[in-house]
Amino acid sequence: MYTIVFLDAATVDFGDIDLKPLSQAGKLITYSITKPEEVIERSKTADIIITNKVVFTQKEIECLEHCKLIAVAATGYNTIDIEAAHKKGIAVANVPGYSRESVAELTMCFILSLACNLINYNEATHDGSWSNSPIFTMGKWPTMCISGKVLGIMGYGDIGKRVAQLATVFGMRIIAFKRGNALPGDSSIPRYTTDEFCKLSDFITIHMPLNDFTYHCINKDFIMKMKPTAYLINMARGSIIDTKDLAWALNNNVIAGAALDVLEKEPPDINDPILKAPRCIITPHIAWASKETRQVLINEIAANIHAFFNGEKRNIVNATV
Repeated sequence: MYTIVFLDAATVDFGDIDLKPLSQAGKLITYSITKPEEVIERSKTADIIITNKVVFTQKEIECLEHCKLIAVAATGYNTIDIEAAHKKGIAVANVPGYSRESVAELTMCFILSLACNLINYNEATHDGSWSNSPIFTMGKWPTMCISGKVLGIMGYGDIGKRVAQLATVFGMRIIAFKRGNALPGDSSIPRYTTDEFCKLSDFITIHMPLNDFTYHCINKDFIMKMKPTAYLINMARGSIIDTKDLAWALNNNVIAGAALDVLEKEPPDINDPILKAPRCIITPHIAWASKETRQVLINEIAANIHAFFNGEKRNIVNATV
């Protein structure tokens, strides 16, 4: 029987999902969280390692004695040194697409909340501001209809396309970001490079992977090209946005607002400037975390494990292993 070690089960199981699919794949050992200094000791006897956010650098990978597969409990696998795993003969599998519905739905929640100034009006109701209004309503913060507004999508992949479908139902116009001279993957959606993309977009939502190109690609220069009435939403990876630049932009009214489900450091420092920036909704990396989505994730990890030991390269990202 294969030994399966889940190093950070608490990041996926909040006490409400079924881990049986994993225990049926082998002898399952779970740790709620694993500190960096505990990784090697806890991993050395594992045939399969499951990790969500536990980092495997070359140092940790070289110490793995029995591991044949690292099953990443996520779509992104930037926490794994893929080259080191390849040299060690260890396969790495991810779970693409599992969070599409959940992430797309929170994206729409952000768009609607920003358009309706939902957070401000909710707070005004609870802090007594509405009770003191001389009329039956309040008009302190402007609201807008999103029908007819342009949604610019950065990362027109699985999640980006689902966001486009939902936004279209609300009457939004969809455009996609075009990187330089890259060929469009879907010619049915207009694509624009930075200047025109920013000029046209009323909302910009990010669904790109983090890599050398996307790191801090949303910075002061990019934000300055956006409409002053536009909103920025990040549903991907925190480091795609230079949050110092975004905090500056919000404090100086360069753009209308932002909504972030991810930050560069998670959890953030209590004094991070972005936490005090005005007109900025921030949630603690929850877009992927609906109960239904987390159960799908567990089921897909188990399927990856079964497939691997049946000789199938299901979702293997270093497929030459």
